[in-house]
Order: sequence, then C-alpha cells, then structure tokens
Amino acid sequence: MTPWLATQSFPLKALMTLSPYVRELRARIGSARLLLPSVSVHVFDETGRLLLVQQRDDGAWSTPGGFIEPDERPADAAMREAWEETGLVVRVDRLVGIYGGPDCIVQYPNGDETQYVIVAFGCAIVAGQLQPDNHETTAAQFWSKAEASALPLSPWLRVRLESVYATPNGPTFESPTWRPPGPASMRRPATTDNRLFDPMP
Repeated sequence: MTPWLATQSFPLKALMTLSPYVRELRARIGSARLLLPSVSVHVFDETGRLLLVQQRDDGAWSTPGGFIEPDERPADAAMREAWEETGLVVRVDRLVGIYGGPDCIVQYPNGDETQYVIVAFGCAIVAGQLQPDNHETTAAQFWSKAEASALPLSPWLRVRLESVYATPNGPTFESPTWRPPGPASMRRPATTDNRLFDPMP
C-alpha cells in the first residue's frame, strides 16, 4: 500500500446526494440546461477491456465519472467518482481527452437537463473491490470493444467508442468546426506558426 493510501479512510459505500452547488443553481433556474464540468475515468484491464458502469437512471452504460465540485481539482474528482461508483481506488496517470457538444447533453427523469464538458483521464487500479454503489450505478464490469458496442451506451461514449478503445498516446479532442463570420475573403490569413496576421491598417 502506498503512503497516501495508508493515510486515507474510505467508507464502505458513499452516500450520494445532489451537490449543494447544483441544488442551489436548480433552485434559481429550475430544469433549464446547466453547463457543467465533469470527469470520465478510463480503466483498462490486462486484456484491453474497459471498465463501464450501468447507470440506474436510464440503464445506459458509461465510464465511471461525474460532476467536478466547486474548488475540486479534476484529478481528485476522477478518483472520487471512481471510488463512489465502483468501490475502486485509482491512480490518475494521464489525460485521455476533452469532450463536449450536443451528444454530452443528459435529460434526467425529473426533467433537469445538463450538458457536460468532459475531462477524461486514463487511470489504474491500486486498491478496492469492484462493485457498483447500487445508488447511481447498478452494475460495474469490464467489456471488450466488441462487447461494449452491443450495449446501450451513453450517447457521448457511443460516438467516441473507437477513439476511447484506441487509447492514443496523446490527448484527443474533436476538431473545431467554428469559422469566423463573413465572406472567406475577409478573413485574416493564418501564418505558418498558426498565429494570425495583424489587421490591415
């Protein structure tokens, strides 16, 4: 056991409640869409299978993860979410990717709508016993890519399944689609070092 683990005390099962921060926001805006930062925990076993959890809300499978609390570092959120949803203590090793967009919108049974910006981390198991928390998650299991493709997956994971299993060396992100407004001839040309020329006088 590492010195850090020796100093920690982990309850048998986390009792999950709505974040006070989100509760306060919901009291002000109701069920309207919230844009929230979140984490995704990517853990592979020795055969290349990815750890997925089944959500109680809708039965969809996804990676462990969730909302980053105010003042919480993203890597700490990844460790906390992994523990709460799977019973595992993980080591955060690297940044895997940053995801967002329309497929990261979640509509909850109570009508609340949230759009997540996801910071994905590659992690390794250092302690714990794999088990769902039976509050947010009802199952936790390692799946191959072929097996996972046949599951009811969260929309954000469905569209990124290939890249998630590919585990590239560096972080991944979707290529930008935004372009400056106006005719193409009015846009400033890019220099070879990816900076823009100063506007013409």
